[in-house]
Amino acid sequence: MERPFRITWAAWKVWRRNWDVFFKTYQVNFLPPFVEPVLYLLAIGYGLGMFVGEIEGIPYVRYIAPALLSISIMNSAFFECTYSSFVRMYYQKTFDAMVATPLSLEEVIAGELLWGATRSTIYAAAMLVVLFGFGVVDFPASLLVIPFAFMAGLLFAGIAMCFTAISPGIDTLNYPAFLFITPMFLFSGTFFPLTVLPAGLQVFALAALPLTQVVIVTRSLTLTTLSPFFLYSLVWIAIISTIFFFLSIALMKRRLVV
Repeated sequence: MERPFRITWAAWKVWRRNWDVFFKTYQVNFLPPFVEPVLYLLAIGYGLGMFVGEIEGIPYVRYIAPALLSISIMNSAFFECTYSSFVRMYYQKTFDAMVATPLSLEEVIAGELLWGATRSTIYAAAMLVVLFGFGVVDFPASLLVIPFAFMAGLLFAGIAMCFTAISPGIDTLNYPAFLFITPMFLFSGTFFPLTVLPAGLQVFALAALPLTQVVIVTRSLTLTTLSPFFLYSLVWIAIISTIFFFLSIALMKRRLVV
């Protein structure tokens, strides 16, 4: 009979290991969340925004600012728990080393997921500094994005770990990156409202695309204007995050336990 999940506070030891590695190379790790929003705001927010003007009564640069936060939350957790986790699992054999200690496999994977969510939180906080500097988000309501980023990061970390669990090689991870992440980047209410899409795609985006839910919540918090879908999106994220948290651990156990 298969042994049930064993997850304790020891999972935070895995989290701490990744935290320490992250801050040993902080010069490189903190560059993207500071540089990316500046480039997007200048090129798209102000550049393209001169032609767009306003969307739903909101200046275009302010309209895309929360979307940039949401995209950063998605990317940082997703790529951390796909490519980085795959490297630690397969090439560096870090998972093998940790399982050789009293840590269980479930605790190792849970620690990876928690770290992916933490990385999203770090990047969201860093980006908020830039967005505050440009004056494109509301203060202090936007600070609520920081705890929310952990919740949203856990969602994308769980989804990412599922892909890692079923990918035969690291190159295969390009498929979810291009066929899952890129379409969401474009069609989740990020750079234009969902209302311009055909009705069927609107329903699909609201029902099935994780980034759509994150954009709705983030935009509501940073612009202090609650979307009618705000509570729906929060509940959606909470439920799906929980499902993928345990599903990803189960899939990783099936892959790694022989």
